Amino acid sequence: MNVEFMNPFLTATINVLKTMCFTDVTAGKPYIKKDKISCGDVSGVVGITGPPNGSMSLTFNKDCIIQIVSNMLGESFKDINDDIKDAVGELSNMISGTARNDLGNNGYSFKTSIPTVVSGPKHEIRHMCKAPTIAIPFTTSGGSFVVEISFEG
Repeated sequence: MNVEFMNPFLTATINVLKTMCFTDVTAGKPYIKKDKISCGDVSGVVGITGPPNGSMSLTFNKDCIIQIVSNMLGESFKDINDDIKDAVGELSNMISGTARNDLGNNGYSFKTSIPTVVSGPKHEIRHMCKAPTIAIPFTTSGGSFVVEISFEG
């Protein structure tokens, strides 16, 4: 995968969570993901068509997403419910859209699908292409989450 695709997703994740959710995040070291099992409890997956084609997923552990959505909506949540799932879809949409705009400034033209949200422990994430998946771990004061990106060629 072209490394120039990674930075827009990294930057978009940090900026969207800071401005929309009042949450500071710290990125960890990216790695190649070897399986399809999620690293958390709820995920948003967005298909991206180009060329190149690809996808992005955003997976949160329960405590992390509850804190993020509580900050975002100004309400208190105790469990993953429909409001939390809707927020995961919206965050996936905002992050992929911001990254897509950044990549557009570099000459790429992408369209994205409507996010699909999947929840439950050890759920499976299927990316839209057969390319390797790069996972970028993040930490917050409330827990951790992972952004995965996969693009052809």
